[in-house]
Amino acid sequence: MIPKQKITIYDLAKRLNTTPSTISRALKDHPRISKKMKEAVRELARELNFHPDPVAHHLRTGRGLVIGVIVPRIDRHFFASVIGGIQSVAQSHGYSVIISQSNESYDKEVEAIKAMLNKKVDGIIISIASETEDYKHLSQMMERVPVIFFDRIPELPDIDYVINDNFMMGYKAVEHLAARGYKRVVHFAGPQSLLEYRERLAGYKQAVNDLKLEFHDEYIFYNTITMPTGIDAARRILEFSEMPDAIFAAGDYPAITAIDTLKKAGYRIPEDYGVVGVANEPFVNYFSPSLTSFELFNKTMGENAAELLMNKLDAEKDNDTCQTIIIKPELIERESTLKSI
Repeated sequence: MIPKQKITIYDLAKRLNTTPSTISRALKDHPRISKKMKEAVRELARELNFHPDPVAHHLRTGRGLVIGVIVPRIDRHFFASVIGGIQSVAQSHGYSVIISQSNESYDKEVEAIKAMLNKKVDGIIISIASETEDYKHLSQMMERVPVIFFDRIPELPDIDYVINDNFMMGYKAVEHLAARGYKRVVHFAGPQSLLEYRERLAGYKQAVNDLKLEFHDEYIFYNTITMPTGIDAARRILEFSEMPDAIFAAGDYPAITAIDTLKKAGYRIPEDYGVVGVANEPFVNYFSPSLTSFELFNKTMGENAAELLMNKLDAEKDNDTCQTIIIKPELIERESTLKSI
């Protein structure tokens, strides 16, 4: 029995009187291909039972249609949502996704990158670990494959990245608290090795200065982004001779544990303390009192990062042109700052 010849994109192109590259782009939902052509290609592909051959694609282009994603922690809602956005875009372009986490470790980040490159991924999307201060491995990675950074980015020249407007968050948090009548705002800051946390701190300081609020050096609590560090910072606040009356936390986790600690000490939220967090984690709306927090549009960040990488992988694009996308977070006001003025 003579085996049935496998249908290729060349067969589709011949039937539709177009080029193989047009067929390929239509199947990947490329924006340059008309809706009419995309529908015609998909209909013919279904009719002929055509399925793209990843092996043939790899031999033809040198790509395996696989991208890598490296995040500090998979168990955070923020990073899980970003990954969801990346996967939706990557899959629509015919790419599979390999995911790894660094667990905030520089060494594990280096290992994850090596593993990705050994697997011959076509590109990498990465948010760097809190321990990462030496960028040599990142520069070497960028020499091998297209790379998109997101959220936590290295201070390197000529990189493509997607970030939140962290300065704006810091400024707007203080501005919001001041408008609610709070006058002494402390800041639970993240690791200053990471640009995002330095930017949030800079926004906080600028707003405190512009609004002429009271400030002391001890109002800044560095490396306070976890539940335990939030408890510790709140306990230290209780020892102040002149108590602050508001907290801007660089994350939701230290914010909610600080609220719990202050409540147990007999203070009322928001009457005695106003609290603002960052990330709008799913649980903050059900915590008592519900937490005012910044929505970071996680899925959108992932989608934007994946689209940037797809553009880099498109041979017709100018891969030397670096692109930046800055997302504007939205402050979601809840009970933790609803103080009567």
